[in-house]
Amino acid sequence: MITNFVSPRLLMMGGGSIGQAAAVLGQFGLSRPLVVTDPWMVSSGTVEKLLAPLKAGGIKYGVFSDTVPDPTDTVIATGVTAMQAGDYDCLIGFGGGSPMDTAKAMTILAAAPAGAKMRDFKVPAQANKAALPVICIPTTAGTGSEATRFTVITDTETDEKMLIAGLGALPLAAIVDYELTFSVPPRTTADTGIDSLTHALEALVSRRANPESDEYALRAMRLIGPNLRTVYQDPKNAAAREAMMKGATLAGLAFSNSSVALVHGMSRPIGAHFHVPHGLSNAMLLPAVTAYSLNAALPRYAEAARAIGVAGRDEGDQSAGAKLLEELSALNRELAVPTPAAYGIDAAKWDGLLPTMAAQALASGSPANNPAVPDAEAVIALYRRAWQG
Repeated sequence: MITNFVSPRLLMMGGGSIGQAAAVLGQFGLSRPLVVTDPWMVSSGTVEKLLAPLKAGGIKYGVFSDTVPDPTDTVIATGVTAMQAGDYDCLIGFGGGSPMDTAKAMTILAAAPAGAKMRDFKVPAQANKAALPVICIPTTAGTGSEATRFTVITDTETDEKMLIAGLGALPLAAIVDYELTFSVPPRTTADTGIDSLTHALEALVSRRANPESDEYALRAMRLIGPNLRTVYQDPKNAAAREAMMKGATLAGLAFSNSSVALVHGMSRPIGAHFHVPHGLSNAMLLPAVTAYSLNAALPRYAEAARAIGVAGRDEGDQSAGAKLLEELSALNRELAVPTPAAYGIDAAKWDGLLPTMAAQALASGSPANNPAVPDAEAVIALYRRAWQG
């Protein structure tokens, strides 16, 4: 069996590693970055945690902070204009998944012929070319975007969240500093944490899983399982924050080299049409989709339950699988994950968009990686189940 495995050329991990940003650039001969971040990072002063060490290292930089929570093709086009207006030799995605995904998409679009659109790169197309290298610095423990060959961008004409994949989206390097997550609020901590758990779980049960991605997925779950509740309840717990940050990056490596599956395929349309944060929409779906898929890959779901810590090493698969379902429902309760109804989504709009969301979910390709591959009718039924909670 031949397995391809891709990762950033450098992963610098540990508390305080943000202080080494200039040195990381220097290792690659880079000195003129455009920092891609979001308005809150600027207004709160958080971006100074990156800019200060860049200044101290004599690095001249620019800042593009007009990103949005669900990156859109229009924002990407604006970012490319800003990127091409300066003499930059790299991009630094600083923030949650949105700034990192924005930076990735910018460099992919900038490498394309004039007139190209982001929709030209959605899967099954391969986005393998990049105009400039990207260095990613996550400030949440969730998306794993700092380690993946993926970016997700919304097409503003169709309200479709497009999965874009290829080596052009793979960061050159990442700085993973858990100390950047201390100020993340509980809701975001919970949503991003469940996002990383979903990445690891779907990577493990995916039809495209391989022995290498399995190792990273299981290592991620061993870190995330015992620490997710802790960081939600005790945000200043350094050991738990460090474990979650490392787990999120390992989960990113796992699904980047395997794939995500049905949860993510169904999650993206919820985000596109109702502007639900990505991790939260994953959490809304995870128990129902796992129950639907369980018996199609019971040994792998059972192994996940053991890795998370809710089943014993010698426990039978059926019992372990049942405990996994119990754990996912318990997590949603304890981390105050709302149903779509409780989130405030209009019932008539939700119901009316179900055929469109199901079609978009299936078109993304991710559901085809699921242990149990659904048709549109099954996807609609799962959306309805998630609505009820």
